[in-house]
Amino acid sequence: MTSTPEPLPVAEVARSGSAVLDEVATAVVGMRQPLRVALAALLAGGHVLFEDVPGLGKTLAARSLATALGLDFRRIQCTPDLLPSDVTGSSVFDPATSEFEFRPGPIFTGLLLADEINRTAPKTQSALLEAMAERQVSVDGTTHLLPAPFHVVATSNPVEYEGTYPLPEAQLDRFMVRLAVGYPERASEVDVLARRLARRQEGASVRQVVDVPTLLAMQAGVEAVAVDGDVLAYCVDLAGATRTHRAVEVGASPRGSQALVLVARALAVLDGRDFVAPEDVKAVAAPALAHRLSLTPQAWAAGLAPEAVVQEVLAQVAGPTTARRA
Repeated sequence: MTSTPEPLPVAEVARSGSAVLDEVATAVVGMRQPLRVALAALLAGGHVLFEDVPGLGKTLAARSLATALGLDFRRIQCTPDLLPSDVTGSSVFDPATSEFEFRPGPIFTGLLLADEINRTAPKTQSALLEAMAERQVSVDGTTHLLPAPFHVVATSNPVEYEGTYPLPEAQLDRFMVRLAVGYPERASEVDVLARRLARRQEGASVRQVVDVPTLLAMQAGVEAVAVDGDVLAYCVDLAGATRTHRAVEVGASPRGSQALVLVARALAVLDGRDFVAPEDVKAVAAPALAHRLSLTPQAWAAGLAPEAVVQEVLAQVAGPTTARRA
């Protein structure tokens, strides 16, 4: 049995987290805020979905985060003909022993990048569900535990529909946050071009900042931070307000309010604080809740975005007036 790591102090987690973001920024330009929320989700033990148009550096961001955090990295390019066994692994007959031997698939890693996850069939998408929820896979009736830590970072292209399979709500709910990168500002895009010319090669590399034991200790340090009851009630009120919104058919589940408080807590620790403020909750409300909402047909036809619903809820729900240290 793996021993529980000794939690790092908040100040040390913040210092290491800042160093990781600074190192990733040497390769990924203009994505500091999305990467900060992604790192917070990883420190909270969750999985991340990047959903945006191609060419914005989502794959590079995932690979850079894995390298800086010292995680083993595997990538699967999702296609319609990808089989579940291509992800989880399969049993292969060994003539020498006359027995079947399990050959682990790429999911047995520290950080798995599922690139263009909406291009693979639902059967293969569901192969990730058990791994994301239980940190294990079942092959031929045998359960195989995944390494710790284990995280999935997936990318999705929201503008193409030919040959794609929308993620089911159950799997979307397993992603702690969904992030949109957005187009870079003019100065950042100029910086991207200048850096490409300066390194004289296509690939950009980052160095390792922390190792796996340190990452586990950082995650334990985040878990050691308590959250004030008023902040917990605020998270529950926000999730509850999505369930009664006129444009929402199915609101955020308790898993949504849990993701909200866990990512907000990790974000507070990255800021060097041992308490969660209402501003931390507001900063992660859209990434943690929007992808868990199912809009009514009328709202969908009118072009209303789930993120807009979350912003309305934030404006309507009163937050705690003070944030005491728990």
